[in-house]
Amino acid sequence: EGAQVGVLDADIYGPSQPMMLGISGRPESKDGKTLEPLEAWGVQAMSIGFLIDTDTPMVWRGPMVTQALEQLLKDTNWRDLDYLIVDMPPGTGDIQLTLAQKVPVTGAVIVTTPQDIALIDARKGLKMFEKVGVPIVGIVENMSIHVCSNCGHAEAIFGEGGAERMCKDYKVPFLGGLPLDIRIREQADSGRPTVVADPDGKIAAVYKEIARKTAVFVAQKAEDFTARFPSIVVQNT
Repeated sequence: EGAQVGVLDADIYGPSQPMMLGISGRPESKDGKTLEPLEAWGVQAMSIGFLIDTDTPMVWRGPMVTQALEQLLKDTNWRDLDYLIVDMPPGTGDIQLTLAQKVPVTGAVIVTTPQDIALIDARKGLKMFEKVGVPIVGIVENMSIHVCSNCGHAEAIFGEGGAERMCKDYKVPFLGGLPLDIRIREQADSGRPTVVADPDGKIAAVYKEIARKTAVFVAQKAEDFTARFPSIVVQNT
């Protein structure tokens, strides 16, 4: 809240940010070399989805995907950002490695669902980021519980506590759990994120708490980085 935020959609094969943010149109290029980010809800955004038709598949091999990601990173004229969030696809492939190697990443947020089969991939992702020296901000559990919209019955249909157990195993923070709720899907499909469509609701409060914890982590990392520089004292003699 109050910060300048940008979102880079690094899911080259399946870009989703244009729909989720309700953005259409093509980015402008003022100098013929760089791209201006599009904006919605106070958030700057860039995605390969802005440059292709919605139903056009990206039938590219790894090197082309890597090149496209590098161009989006380098050729976007972000405007005075406090935070740049990179939305990555699942897995531990070329996109994740390219990002870790080409950008000084402050930290990675691992998103998983509670069931064991999803946690296997989440653990691989966490270990990959640790291996390339990217700090882990924490873990978010998606679809943590389902609450029936008719009767209010709550049920952990994908299992319970999977992300929290993983946090204990790897000694990283648990950032929060998001429910399996039809409103999240409806709001994302309509291009109105939950924090915009229902800013005072319970689900928006979870998103805001995750963002707050992430901002605290980033601020602490910035202080740690500043402390690495030697202090220079000028004495008059």
